Amino acid sequence: MSLTKRPYKGTRDFFPKEKRIQDYIFNIMKSVAHSFAYEHYDGPLLEEVELYKAKSGEELINEQIYSFYDRGERFVAIRPEMTPTLARMVAQIHKEEPRPIRWFSIPNLYRYEKPQRGRLREHWQLNCDIFGAPNGEGEFEIIQMLITLLTKFGANNKHFSICINDRKIVDKVFEHILKVSGELSYKLYKIIDKSKKVSSVALDKMIDETALSTEQKNLFKKYIQSSTIEKMNSFLSENSQVDALDDLNKLFNDAKNLNINQFLTYDPTIVRGLDYYTGIVFEVFDLNPQNPRAICGGGSYSDLLKIFGEKPLPGIGFGMGDVTLTDFLKTHDLLPDLSTPKNDLFISFQHDDCRIFSFKLAHELRKADLRVVSNFSALKFKKVFPLAEKKGAHFVAFMDELELRDQSVQIKNTQTKEQKSFKLNDIESIVSYILQK
Repeated sequence: MSLTKRPYKGTRDFFPKEKRIQDYIFNIMKSVAHSFAYEHYDGPLLEEVELYKAKSGEELINEQIYSFYDRGERFVAIRPEMTPTLARMVAQIHKEEPRPIRWFSIPNLYRYEKPQRGRLREHWQLNCDIFGAPNGEGEFEIIQMLITLLTKFGANNKHFSICINDRKIVDKVFEHILKVSGELSYKLYKIIDKSKKVSSVALDKMIDETALSTEQKNLFKKYIQSSTIEKMNSFLSENSQVDALDDLNKLFNDAKNLNINQFLTYDPTIVRGLDYYTGIVFEVFDLNPQNPRAICGGGSYSDLLKIFGEKPLPGIGFGMGDVTLTDFLKTHDLLPDLSTPKNDLFISFQHDDCRIFSFKLAHELRKADLRVVSNFSALKFKKVFPLAEKKGAHFVAFMDELELRDQSVQIKNTQTKEQKSFKLNDIESIVSYILQK
């Protein structure tokens, strides 16, 4: 039986064309993170399963991780997410590091789940987190970074919206307005999370099946229906809990002052991980009806380090997967043409005796950080430009008997068709000519 040429289900082969797209996306991710002074970190691909048990949900542990016993009988997993590793690393150094701590990574992650649009078993994810920022400041910076990142790709507020809520509002509603707790509040969180994904009939049915009184059900529905800051303000004012909106009001006011409020939408149904987030939470939604889904999510948390016996340290972060982001960029036609490589110069020669001179020229030009494609054998002139085009070269060099005699080279700009002759030893002039492209 012959081996399959296909990659493992849910993973991808990155041929040069696909890798150019990934590199383009990763380079912009890194550029934006660095512009906010976030430092790049990474961790091991393997962690002990106990680390994920301490932080992650049962579904991930029981159904989604790739786990095995190593030769030392340690129960380990290929990392399904980066946050536990991040927590373990920050727990080691946070007492000595100046705050706030700003970190980012783009790890390779694996989860055993059914491959579908926007979700594979293997993906890369941009993670950005800030620890120890003053209340509300880290949240606003993370939102700014998200907007900067997506607009750097060419997106605008017609392409995406950041839907924001505050878990403290939900907690106040449950504790002081509905006066529920424990298992019932957990069920209500689940209903809120599903409320926009089901019909109104199905939503009413889920609410009716709870142990809420008629008055509580009406209040709960009114919370879900308070779909703007103004409506939520009225709802909370009627129930003497208006102070619960303070952090969210500050964030929206700051966004207005920076003229980025058009990217933000208040959404009371955003609650995210129930055992993890403690404050502001958000999801970035694609506004194109062909791709109606969240492409990113995150929020604030304070108990991440407690699993290591450390005191609470406020943090906020987000994760953006490369699969969903690529789908978003393709849906809105925001990817540049990366169908061919990008090189500065294709060097050809038309006489065998020019071979070593072409190699010497390439050697010198690479010292100037130019991307140079060398041809290894004499090439007929009519074949030079079609091959150079396939290699994505902006300039073409060619040498024949005349150039060999004069120790020169002809260089042509493939866009402007301008052609100039240079002495082979005049590397500085050749570099200047090419860099003016």
